[in-house]
Amino acid sequence: MTGNRAVVYNKPGSVEIRDTAYPDLILRDGPGVNPLNVGRKCEHGVILKVVTTNICGSDQHMVRGRTTAPSGLILGHEITGEVIEVGRDVEFIQKGDLVSVPFNIACGRCRNCKERHTNVCLNVNPDRPGSAYGYVDMGGWVGGQSEYVMVPYADFQLLKFPDKAQAMEKILDLTMLSDIFPTGYHGAVSAGVRSGSTVYVAGAGPVGLAAAHSAQLLGAAVVIVGDLNAERLAQAKSFGCETVNLREHANLAEQIEQILGTPEVDCAIDCVGFEAHGHGKGHGEAPATVLNSIMEVTRAGGSLGIPGLYVTGDPGAVDEDSKIGTLKIRFGLGWAKSHTFVTGQTPVMKYHRDLMMAILSGRAQIAKAVNATKISLEEAPNAYQEFDRGVSRKFVIDPHGLVR
Repeated sequence: MTGNRAVVYNKPGSVEIRDTAYPDLILRDGPGVNPLNVGRKCEHGVILKVVTTNICGSDQHMVRGRTTAPSGLILGHEITGEVIEVGRDVEFIQKGDLVSVPFNIACGRCRNCKERHTNVCLNVNPDRPGSAYGYVDMGGWVGGQSEYVMVPYADFQLLKFPDKAQAMEKILDLTMLSDIFPTGYHGAVSAGVRSGSTVYVAGAGPVGLAAAHSAQLLGAAVVIVGDLNAERLAQAKSFGCETVNLREHANLAEQIEQILGTPEVDCAIDCVGFEAHGHGKGHGEAPATVLNSIMEVTRAGGSLGIPGLYVTGDPGAVDEDSKIGTLKIRFGLGWAKSHTFVTGQTPVMKYHRDLMMAILSGRAQIAKAVNATKISLEEAPNAYQEFDRGVSRKFVIDPHGLVR
């Protein structure tokens, strides 16, 4: 049997490429695998030859040492691949299919899955609802920044591309279906974006750019993106967004008023999460900054989409409360303005088929919006360093050199 190579978290600030076991249809013991999941048989699963797998900002939280991720964890929850082996219980997915893998693992059988809440499946993580590949405290399912990966519950989860040749032509767009495009879209939908909306997106990283592009697809009149990083703001401006540099301008409401003539927007989306920084020069980390600022600038009766990641354990937090996810949020302000909040992992399967069709029809240009940049598996450690420095690229790993 062939071997396997993968991107592995080593220690804070360090990832490396290691030889690792070729996957089979069982979840074996390893770094981060929940003991109750060890030995779990997956005849309902498939083995994929990974075609593309992306580096995500959520991965960076672990690599920075801001979670309890163990050394040796194989990273990667954004996976697109070709099926090369199918389990005994797989009925509809076949060898040779080119598929997108939702980052949240879902059984399709529990109450939450049946109600389309695949982001909080009850059967895949013994610790709590919800799971993901290659992520801390998510059950220990092995990550996909590798040459080969096992994917369980294949018939239920996998999105098969209808034409392989057409899909490979648009693979840099389609690879975004596993996470950031549905995540950005979910943020926009949760915030109530519709035709004519004015929208504020906090954060111009890949998810923020995906949310901004999604708001445009939903018909927003004006999309304003705020960030501390000028390069990322330039990327947002490249596809028609208004921008606010929060390093130079600490007062967000004033900057929105200069753009719209009013200091409020209809909808706001938090694409930053728990490593948020304060606004203005000399800012420091302040994890509740984005949540409080979007409440301030969203009109009464508006909605807040919060796809940005917040955690229950952050060993590098600025204070003891933040280490357990307790933040100083002005909840009274949100209550007074009758805001609606939507949080949590994105239920990818709710959106990925529609977004696939938007890509295949040419309606969505997500790779351009997020500046998709193809790299080899060997280049991944350097790409993690570049991403951590704030480069405005979405790195797409091509482990087998299949992407033109």
